[in-house]
Amino acid sequence: MNSKVRVVGDSTTGAVINVSENNPEWGYIRVAQNRLVIGDNGFMTPKTLNFLIKGTVENLKIAGFYAGQELPGNILIEESLEPFNKKSPERDYKVAGDTGIVLTVNGSPIYRRTIYSASTNAEDVLLKHDNVEELRAAYATKGAIKANTDFDNL
Repeated sequence: MNSKVRVVGDSTTGAVINVSENNPEWGYIRVAQNRLVIGDNGFMTPKTLNFLIKGTVENLKIAGFYAGQELPGNILIEESLEPFNKKSPERDYKVAGDTGIVLTVNGSPIYRRTIYSASTNAEDVLLKHDNVEELRAAYATKGAIKANTDFDNL
């Protein structure tokens, strides 16, 4: 069962509005949602998805967000073969666990980010990677898992 999207306060200060270190006029609030994500292999995994709502500090104050506040909608996973950030595309690479291997489709990297949607009907946009053999070889070298492990759904 998915939880509601909730506004999260800073764990140390409790502050909801986080001011940018680069420009004090801008900031963000963090929202989080606990979701059960079911992969193509049928395995269900609980995940906490986070998203930053950005804006001017003034506008964020006007919005009146408070810690624990429930928001409508969902935090979604969006994957693409086009980078979301043209200046630093590597920031959004979809990486297989702790291997450091970027997941790909036909040799093109998959980019992954979370987005917040107030719509309750919006769905994740996921891409299935195809560099399965590269992952098998990496894990076999590490000796971390058996060779017959299913990597099709990372």
